Amino acid sequence: MNVVEPIRDRSKIDAIKWQLKDNARYLCFFALGINTALRPGDLLALTAGDVYTAEGEVKTILNVRAQKTHKQQRIKINKSATEALSNLWKKEGPLDPSRRLFSWTRQHAWRLVKRWCNAVGLSELYGAHSLRKTWGYQARMAGVSLDVIQAKLGHSAPSVTRRYIGITADEIENAEDRVNL
Repeated sequence: MNVVEPIRDRSKIDAIKWQLKDNARYLCFFALGINTALRPGDLLALTAGDVYTAEGEVKTILNVRAQKTHKQQRIKINKSATEALSNLWKKEGPLDPSRRLFSWTRQHAWRLVKRWCNAVGLSELYGAHSLRKTWGYQARMAGVSLDVIQAKLGHSAPSVTRRYIGITADEIENAEDRVNL
């Protein structure tokens, strides 16, 4: 299994969204990935019926059973993900409720994310799982407590979450500089 990094730089996230603006399906995959923190397999298993009402409106809540843990997840679909889903419906709808949103393999999703990241100058290790890690990292940078991030990601311990979202020695040193008592 390859280890991947979260996308730490918000300007890189915006640059990827910009590069995907003309492909509604790719933009939707990216937006859902970074805004729901779903594992790649769970993201790829989503159907139109999971995210759209019969009238084509984007649902506010996504109910997913995680493939890895078999736990039921209730995820709020935020504004950015809603916009991407609405755009996809406008471009391609109406969509059959049983149709998968993304008919790709996990390997193809991995290659897509790697290509998008490379195109904006990210040369570290990136892949489809980077989208989930990005949510965790960006939540931490937005001041969300580690306990909440741990619960959202379904981790067993805070140490797992810290390692997962890539809290680095530089970040710890920066915190030590800020807390100068």
